[in-house]
Amino acid sequence: MASAVLPSGSLCAAAAAAAAAPPGLRLRLRLLLLLLSAAALIPTGDGQNLITEDVTVVEGEVATISCRVKNSDDSVIQLLNPNRQTIYFRDFRPLKDSRFQLVNFSNSELRVSLTNVSISDEGRYFCQLYTDPPQEIYTTITVLVPPRNLMIDIQKDTAVEGEEIEVNCTAMASKPATTIRWFKGNKELTGKSEVEEWSDMYTVTSQLMLTVGKEDDGVPVICLVDHPAVKDMQTQRYLEVQYKPQVHIQLTYPPQGLTREGDTLELTCEAIGKPQPTMVNWVRLDDDLPQHAVVSGSNLLINNLNKTDNGTYRCEASNVVGTAHSDYTLYVYDPPTTIPPPTTTTTTTTILTIITDTTATTEPAVHDSRAGEDNSIRAVDHAVIGGVVAVVVFAMLCLLIILGRYFARHKGTYFTHEAKGADDAADADTAIINAEGGQNNSEEKKEYFI
Repeated sequence: MASAVLPSGSLCAAAAAAAAAPPGLRLRLRLLLLLLSAAALIPTGDGQNLITEDVTVVEGEVATISCRVKNSDDSVIQLLNPNRQTIYFRDFRPLKDSRFQLVNFSNSELRVSLTNVSISDEGRYFCQLYTDPPQEIYTTITVLVPPRNLMIDIQKDTAVEGEEIEVNCTAMASKPATTIRWFKGNKELTGKSEVEEWSDMYTVTSQLMLTVGKEDDGVPVICLVDHPAVKDMQTQRYLEVQYKPQVHIQLTYPPQGLTREGDTLELTCEAIGKPQPTMVNWVRLDDDLPQHAVVSGSNLLINNLNKTDNGTYRCEASNVVGTAHSDYTLYVYDPPTTIPPPTTTTTTTTILTIITDTTATTEPAVHDSRAGEDNSIRAVDHAVIGGVVAVVVFAMLCLLIILGRYFARHKGTYFTHEAKGADDAADADTAIINAEGGQNNSEEKKEYFI
């Protein structure tokens, strides 16, 4: 702010005389007095009574200018525009611009509003107080201009995944210069901005280089403006990204995933891409498709499977971007074998229990038909082993029982050689002699009876 005073003299008296003059002469005297006071302004120091504040306003809105007096002595207050034309002298408006309207007038304040502010209204406005010496102070009106237009432009309407594209955003004719921010979805990105100035107005262009992927399809790119004159000003464009198909093979039948001879196999090829794949093709690696295989759209059906159908089957899908595939490995197993009935009730119960529990927990596989067979084979092996063990245990129990009964029947039986030959003797003496003759070293143990 700056201030000035008029030299001592009769300006105050002249102002009082002009106020008392006839209406026709009063206006002329007031204008003359204004010219004299403006010509006689000289700088002054501190200690003045006038107070005012700078004003910042958005174009098209209302600015309020206030000239206040700290210690009023009933001196005259007037307001001048940047061209030093009087807007208000006390409560009188010499200027014909009707956008200026008196808000408040008293001995201590002159408050004026300016509606529909434009960039041409920007500048210094002066408050003058007719004291002895007269005083002057100025306030600055700053006009903010939001961007006239916000435009976003994408180099290519449709991009291919992995491609780098250029996106530009332009904010035209703002004051001060605009700050542009970039967002892809909720993620903020960094662009490169250039500023052009023309007649106190600024045009800002920001460039963003973006490498797109299939996940960016349908995601908005947002150009957001940071400017003191406007809030939440933005524009956006949605990305359109083309990408090659994504292929997945779904096992439709058999549901448990285990393929055996005589069964039916049905596979479904699921392909998603942009644009949507127009062609889905089934092939068999290293060989032709079986003659009994039926291809219907994206489905592959093979009835009455046999081991010659083993191999890897591939589903291929393509669009204008590229080609993709997914593989399924088929392994055909033997038909389920029937286990011969066990010889005992105990063995039968054990085998049935093991087979039932193991089969219930068999998990199917999707991309390899051999996954379920391993569990099934292991279940049969365990059942056979359990049956054999049961038979062996039962046989051992039977053997132990037979041996026990045999030893119990012959308990206490004892043979000696002392009476050997006694059964064939004619009398007792002969029996004794015969018995002794059957022993070892009988010659040394002979006894004679007299």
